[in-house]
Amino acid sequence: MYIIAGLGNPGKEYSGTRHNVGFDTIDSLADELNINLNKLKFNSLYGEINIKGEKVMLVKPVTYMNRSGLAIAEIVRFYKVPIENLIVIYDDIDIPLGTLRIRPHGSSGTHNGMKSIISLIGSDKFPRIRIGIGRNPDMDLADYVLQKFSLKEREVINPIIDAAGKGVVEIVENSLDYAMQKYNVKTVE
Repeated sequence: MYIIAGLGNPGKEYSGTRHNVGFDTIDSLADELNINLNKLKFNSLYGEINIKGEKVMLVKPVTYMNRSGLAIAEIVRFYKVPIENLIVIYDDIDIPLGTLRIRPHGSSGTHNGMKSIISLIGSDKFPRIRIGIGRNPDMDLADYVLQKFSLKEREVINPIIDAAGKGVVEIVENSLDYAMQKYNVKTVE
């Protein structure tokens, strides 16, 4: 079994913001795989599918970003999912807009949602898919990540969101290493 968690904030006011690219990826993948994200449990909105004989849950925590670990820890413990079968998708200000990085593990960096998850599950040894949103040094960080993408930025980020979803399927169907080789990309701006 795999838990695929996209991080973001619930509510219309956060839809389409930089901080919600994890949610956007889950929505894109759900559309691609024809999955309804219509179940509410574990502090999450989720849907399920089988991929290559593996049960896969697509998860959007409804706890708000900084408390994402509450939802993720609850699901991982309930299903007794091996930590390496948790894949978290999230925005990263520390890599340029249009960059996709799939990694087998790592620290939380500056991301409070990841800090929450790592703290509450007690490990950072799970795969993650980081979607670069860049940063604006002239803007307050909270204001920046909660800002919607411009139309030009959307042209850059939408293909990366789609690639992140394909990377998830690649991990489940083949391997993490294969997904990293195929989908770790930097879009030319």
